Order: sequence, then structure tokens, then C-alpha cells
Amino acid sequence: MVAQVMAQEPWHPGRLLAVSGAYWQTCTLHAGVKLDIFTVIGEKALTASALAEKLDADVDGTARLLNALVAMALLVKENDRYRNTPPSRAYLAKDSDQYIGYMILHHHHLVESWNRLDESVSTGKPIADQLPVSATDRLENFLMGMFNTASLTAPDLARAVDLSGRRHLLDLGGGPGTYAIHFCRQNPRMKATVFDLPTSRPFAEKTINRYNLAGRIDFLAGNFTTDTLSGRYDVVWISHILHSENPDAAAILLTKAAAVLAPGGLIIVHDFFLNDTMAAPLFPALFSLNMLVRTESGRSYSAGEITAMLTAAGFRDVTRHPFRGPTDSGVLIGKK
Repeated sequence: MVAQVMAQEPWHPGRLLAVSGAYWQTCTLHAGVKLDIFTVIGEKALTASALAEKLDADVDGTARLLNALVAMALLVKENDRYRNTPPSRAYLAKDSDQYIGYMILHHHHLVESWNRLDESVSTGKPIADQLPVSATDRLENFLMGMFNTASLTAPDLARAVDLSGRRHLLDLGGGPGTYAIHFCRQNPRMKATVFDLPTSRPFAEKTINRYNLAGRIDFLAGNFTTDTLSGRYDVVWISHILHSENPDAAAILLTKAAAVLAPGGLIIVHDFFLNDTMAAPLFPALFSLNMLVRTESGRSYSAGEITAMLTAAGFRDVTRHPFRGPTDSGVLIGKK
């Protein structure tokens, strides 16, 4: 099969150099979030010197960063004072419910590994951590980043997938429980169990309590790669988990999910699916490289590969749901 490449501007020296230097803007955004500039500005308009004092930073360096953020349309400059734009106030200030800075910081922690992508391609091995970031901070940024980004997708997805009549959902590897929360909000008679590592419990319980769902969503600590799953459910939700596993481990996990599903129960797999050529869409193809530099055996899978695993695990009527996420995530549904 011939891979279909998405329509885009033809490659020429200017476009090649623009892609090559795109990390300048990336690093400018990362610095703004890491220094918490957007939160400090808030609803105010501050001079570079006033902001530098609050950040305990160099005035000239602060002014240069602020001017670059203005050029990127993330700040507005008026009479030497800087203020947030509506999008930066909504998405980049920590006191906003729509804050996505945790995921941006997670991306920041990946930069050193991506900078050595050629080594991973040559060796087939991930790149060891380079940034001096504590494991706790890295975990918080990852889990809260997952919560932030999932919160943008979960409400629409919970409305799109019909779970009416279902009573107990297992959110396998659910982290902070974002999807369990939104499925329960959409289906008032449903309860859910979030299964993840013990380190995820504080984040999950905090998030569940925030939505006043502690009475309907519980947390079960464990490791799905080594533990036997327990309980009985009529829905198993697996979101962005399989791409972290090699094909054998992914297949075993789906078999474990089948074992705790009641007859007629549904399995729903949400992930970045490649098409059968493995060369499109763009985001899942790039994400597979992210798994190369960051994990021992993770990768993006095609919808066909996951469908074959689900069929082998005993599921029938496996179908691709029409839902499409903002980064080409998709949904496969099978019935036990």
C-alpha cells in the first residue's frame, strides 16, 4: 500500500529552515511557562523591570524574553508594560481552570532526549534522563499534564461514546482519573474504578474530590503489567496506555482486561492510531519517535494492529468510532 501524505506546502529551503529552527519558539514558550511569567502577570500590566524583580531575574534577559513572547502574540506590549493575551491568560496562567502548562513542562523535560534522537535510531534504545528534574516534579508534570490535556478531550468524548445502561467502568492506567470523572458525569448511574500505580493515588484522589465524585469513583493501586486484575466490570477504558508497551505486553494487557469484563461488556481503546501504512497521520508517526527516545519498547500502533490484538483476546464486533481527537487520537470499541 502506498502511504498517503497529507497535503501541505512543498518543501523548499525557507520551509526547511523554518522547521529546523522551530525550536527557538518552542524554547521561548517553555521558558515563559517555566518562569511562570503568565501567572505572575495575571490581570496586570507590568514593566520588564517589575517582572524581573518578581522573578529575581536579569532585567535585560527578562525584557528580551518578554519581547519575543510579544512577537509570538502571547503577550501584548503597551507603553513598556506587558500584559497577557486572552489565550495566554486562559491556558498559560496557573490560576486558570484551562491551564496546560504542566503538559508544556512535560514537553520541556523531553527536549534533551529528542535532541539525541539520532542515537536512539542508531541503538534502538531510549535516552537516559539529562535534565536535573526531581522524579516527583517530573511525575507531577506528567500526571497533571495528562489531566490538563485529557480535560480538553474527555467531555466531548464522554458525550460521543454511548455508555448508557453501563454500571461499572474500569479506567485502566487512569492516572488522575480524568476520563472516569467525565464518563461518570455523563452517566449519573455509573460508578468507576481507577487502576494505576500507588504513586498516582494522591493526584487521582485530589482530582476526584475536586469533582465531588469520591462516592462513585474509587482508586485501586497496582501494576497492570505484573498484577492480575480483579473485580467485575461492564466497561474497560484504556486510554493512551498501549503505546507504552511492546506488542506482546499490549496483547497480554488486553487479555487481562477481557478477564474482568462481564459477558457483553465493552472494551474501549483510546490512542494515537497510525493507518495501515504506518506512515500517517503525522502526529502518531512523530509520537512513535517520542516512544523510541523515552521508553524501552513503546510505539504507536495502527488501528489494524490493535484490532487484531482485540480479536485474539476474545473481543468481537471491533469497530472504529468516528470520534477524532485534536492530535489524531481515535477510539476502538469491542464487545466481549
